[in-house]
Amino acid sequence: MSYEARLTELGIDLPEAAAPVASYVAVVVANGMAHVSGQLPFVDGNLVKGRLGDDVSVEDGAAAARACGLMILAQLKAALGSLDRVERVVKLGAFVNSTGDFTDQPKVANGASDLMAEVFGDAGKHARAAVGVPALPLGAAVEVDAIVAVRPD
Repeated sequence: MSYEARLTELGIDLPEAAAPVASYVAVVVANGMAHVSGQLPFVDGNLVKGRLGDDVSVEDGAAAARACGLMILAQLKAALGSLDRVERVVKLGAFVNSTGDFTDQPKVANGASDLMAEVFGDAGKHARAAVGVPALPLGAAVEVDAIVAVRPD
């Protein structure tokens, strides 16, 4: 089954790929790898803001990470023309806006990781970093970037 068909089967509608908020591009494809810039969590057009360990629950943080994952998929589709060019997800980097004593960053990052496995199956299983940070752009709760191996077009 194609990954595009899998999205339909799962009932997933990708958001519109967001424009960069500063001086960078959303995706760079080089040597068979797509490097996706950090994506922020937009739900119903609104940025999910806040800090884990303060005003955002682990569950809401995981949902925000999933929203970042959806934007990663949208960026890949825009850059590649089709998600069927994805060979495998190699690595995700999850940055969690969190208090100094919050230690559940991996549970938050699972929102994006689980989405990749849901869409790509075994090819969606990846290496990952889940890092707590004191602030993120625009006050976002989570930011996720990705490295993805791609098939030639």
